[in-house]
Amino acid sequence: MIEEVEKLSREFVQELGDESLSLYERLPKGKRVRAKLILKIAKNNKDAIKLASIVELIHAASLLHDDVIDDATTRRGVESINAIYGNKSAIMLGDILYSKGYFELVDLDIKIAKIISDAVTKLSIGELMDVELSKKFNPSFDRYFDMIYNKTAVLIEASSKSAAIVANKDAEVYGIYGKNLGLAFQVIDDILDITQDSKTLGKPSMSDFKEGKTTLPYIYLYESMNEDERKKLLNLYKKELSYEEERWIGDKMREHGAIERAYNYASKLGDEALKAIEAHDESQLTSIMKNVIERSF
Repeated sequence: MIEEVEKLSREFVQELGDESLSLYERLPKGKRVRAKLILKIAKNNKDAIKLASIVELIHAASLLHDDVIDDATTRRGVESINAIYGNKSAIMLGDILYSKGYFELVDLDIKIAKIISDAVTKLSIGELMDVELSKKFNPSFDRYFDMIYNKTAVLIEASSKSAAIVANKDAEVYGIYGKNLGLAFQVIDDILDITQDSKTLGKPSMSDFKEGKTTLPYIYLYESMNEDERKKLLNLYKKELSYEEERWIGDKMREHGAIERAYNYASKLGDEALKAIEAHDESQLTSIMKNVIERSF
């Protein structure tokens, strides 16, 4: 059914003209976590396919804007739209996809429209929080999770709740699952930025730290370091790192168990998500969570 989602998304954009479609087709396909989640919860349902298509358009729009804000030149291993066509084209395509998503959204249940539109508002708030937190090293666990909830988890949470409404299931229960899945997804993403090489990631390794993003492993690392180590870490923040500096950070991550602690926290989030839906027969959602926690890219 994911092929039906892809087909409908393309049809939505095709209605907007050849130029929009040409740019849209240059976007690399991601894991489609949100679409797959909707289809697993709502099953074979026409509204589920439309909801998944809308959410994927919205997600693509958020990534286009994110790449401009981060000055990213690659997305999933290929050149980003802003790198090829410039920031203006990337921003406008993002605006087009957001607007089309909203246009199609109004045909669905009003409760779904409110949930998704509220999530999009929070996505922008999360992006703003990310920009603010990137101005200086952030050692706060709570501020980090507030930001990733809004920037990443909120749309996955909204996808789960909306799919539950389509399927006449308990939206709040599935919302808990979606929220924790989204948080775990981002924590694992942040871990992989440190542990995987550039070829696997499709972008330079440790790019988060170089861009000023203080992710969970760095928060745990800073918390465990002595004063001299903290000073050195802060001196490397938002800096283009040499091989030796990257290796030092990696060694300290292992020495202080920062990666392991972050992974364990992601696993805890996964366990909480599965506990929320344990009364329901949702083995496929268990598989989605397992794949998120155990993925290597």
